[in-house]
Amino acid sequence: MFPQVPRQVVRVPFTVEPNYAGWRLDRYLQEKIRRLSRERIQHLIANRLEAADGRRLKPSTRVRPGLAFALLKDAEPEPETPLDFEVVHDDGALLVIDKPAGLPVHPTARYSAHTFTSLAKLRFPARKVDPAHRLDRETSGLLACGAAPEWTRILKRDFAQGRVSKTYLALAHGAPVEDRFVVDAPLALTGTSAVRVRMHVVASGAPSTTAFEVLDRRVAPDGAPVALLACHPRTGRQHQIRAHLLHAGLPMVGDKIYGPDENIFDRFTRRAMTDEDRALLRLPRHALHAWRLELPHPRTRERVMLESPLPADLAAFWEACVPARRSA
Repeated sequence: MFPQVPRQVVRVPFTVEPNYAGWRLDRYLQEKIRRLSRERIQHLIANRLEAADGRRLKPSTRVRPGLAFALLKDAEPEPETPLDFEVVHDDGALLVIDKPAGLPVHPTARYSAHTFTSLAKLRFPARKVDPAHRLDRETSGLLACGAAPEWTRILKRDFAQGRVSKTYLALAHGAPVEDRFVVDAPLALTGTSAVRVRMHVVASGAPSTTAFEVLDRRVAPDGAPVALLACHPRTGRQHQIRAHLLHAGLPMVGDKIYGPDENIFDRFTRRAMTDEDRALLRLPRHALHAWRLELPHPRTRERVMLESPLPADLAAFWEACVPARRSA
């Protein structure tokens, strides 16, 4: 028998993907909700978890593909998010959308109905649309999805095996010395930061490589140098581009975790950001946009190339900057 929960609850559903087979349930959920500690995850499993088949699940339960359950959370207004998205490509097998900044892809402890996957169920009720990769909530741009489970499986395999080419646009603080450079720096969660989800460059981390190309250099209205970069991730680690830009001395504009002060993220989560914080960030969200996508079509295997223009908020910031003078 499950413990009593408040009458007004929201069920945040989870279905275990094949690549997590054999993981402990608490480790799986910590991977999905990285802002929560393992102790908090274990408490949720004991007190706020409902399995689809009615059986009791423990933190040590080994998950299997297709295992379905829900976390129960007290019903409260979800944070506001964009509730619409543009379809860039749809042929019945491959669906690519232009995700607006602020829209989470998957349900989390804070977001349920206000997510892309929930909106997609309403917009495409006769289809099972699933994203083949991830974009952070604040990241805008191209998100590739399978329009049915067989196409999603193929797409996910293509992403995992490096058959997909992704290019992002980023606005960064600073003046890059070189027009092209590569950051080859292993990344890992270390637990040494006040921000639990922050990745660090450490020798024992997972191999991580990103190639950068400077498209333009400008000066912000307050005189600070900023750069527009094309980012080509060669691996797919969490927060890879953002962490690598910080490592290169070019923190991303608007980044609350990898920007000028990581403590801004803590104040952001407590709704206690200051005017000084906002001035340092220069933008209310991190300036990262999934610009170009080239991938084999899941059904025909022909290469598909798609592009999404720089969104209005980033374009307005960039247009307000003036060209930088290059030294002779």
